[in-house]
Amino acid sequence: MVKDTGLYDVLGVAPDATEAQLKSAYRKGALKHHPDKNAHNPEAAEKFKELSEAYEILQDGQKRQIYDKYGKEGLEQGGMGGGMAAEDLFSQFFGGGGLGGMFGGMGGAMRETGPKKARTIHHVHKVSLEDIYRGKVSKLALQKSIICPSCKGKGGKEGAVKQCTGCGGAGMKTMMRQMGPMIQRFQTVCPDCQGEGEIIKDKDRCKQCLGKKTTVERKVLHVHVDKGVKSGQKLNFAGEGDQMPGVEPGDVQFEIEEKPHARFQRKGDDLFYRAEIDLLTALAGGAIYVEHLDERWLTVDIHPGEVIAPGEIKVIRGQGMPSYRHHDHGNLYIQFEVKFPERLGGAEGESMTEQQIAALESVLPPRMPQNVPPENAMTEDYELDKVDPEREAARAQQAGMEDEDDEMHGGGGNVQCQSQ
Repeated sequence: MVKDTGLYDVLGVAPDATEAQLKSAYRKGALKHHPDKNAHNPEAAEKFKELSEAYEILQDGQKRQIYDKYGKEGLEQGGMGGGMAAEDLFSQFFGGGGLGGMFGGMGGAMRETGPKKARTIHHVHKVSLEDIYRGKVSKLALQKSIICPSCKGKGGKEGAVKQCTGCGGAGMKTMMRQMGPMIQRFQTVCPDCQGEGEIIKDKDRCKQCLGKKTTVERKVLHVHVDKGVKSGQKLNFAGEGDQMPGVEPGDVQFEIEEKPHARFQRKGDDLFYRAEIDLLTALAGGAIYVEHLDERWLTVDIHPGEVIAPGEIKVIRGQGMPSYRHHDHGNLYIQFEVKFPERLGGAEGESMTEQQIAALESVLPPRMPQNVPPENAMTEDYELDKVDPEREAARAQQAGMEDEDDEMHGGGGNVQCQSQ
């Protein structure tokens, strides 16, 4: 039983995997996620590093034994950290030359992918439904790193930047450590240049960037929000991201996020709207007015005799959202909520008169037939009361307490010992 299966999970093998199975799993994963095959894909690069770390530990019998028993903490506490760099392990496994050497005979299918690219800057751009309906150009300011204009990205005076002799400009140093009968080889950040690969004397550093080679600039981008754009859509500004010496500038990417609306709900290109009308309008007709997203007012007529049922949905075609980069529109669906009066009759709370009832009966459908008791049946008269939610809740709580009392005091009586 191993303490932690994390490294085995990275390679996709069981904890009892053989050396051949480990080797096969690493080979398959490393070829799939190698940076040369996945340019500008930081997720693949990170996965490649994880695969290399997992295989570097598990293929070593001593490290694997420590990992199985104590987990990664055991390796770190026992001085077994560090390890071989991912590219070094790959070269040792497949031979020198990287992927270019491996696939060089395949008609140039795997060639050098050019200079590395700086990371993409991601921003969420929240947009109102009104702006999506009408379209809008937003001016958004951001801070980004640019090549220092004073030193042109060198970090210091001409000729003052020297390659670090401690690491040969790599920024990392390979160290050897005696571990009993074994010698461990691992990499660490060069202490002389702090991983920069270059050394600049303090007096020779650029006064503007202080040797960092980049400065911060405020840039305003014009983001075009087209009519009907969908939430989640990404707008890319190529080369407008961070700049670094020897690296292709990164991109800036804005993701559209639609803000919730107080009156409308959007589903694709359609809009949904709730309208509350009174019972008289639902039965006798009338008009409702809908303020649209572009500040137009729509007059919606309900014809007399066109009965609107509670919850009924009607449609106005062509008055929904504009279709993205097309000229047509979706539909506007209106769901009606009918508000019934508290009571009918006079202003002082009197009951309806015979004349009022007769007037209603003259325009409404006839009453539904009821289940009438037989002539000789015994009947009792009752009146309806309004339901008070608070009173009903208190009643239910009281009933629950009484049930608990019955369970506590009941059920245990009348049990006697039988005489022998």
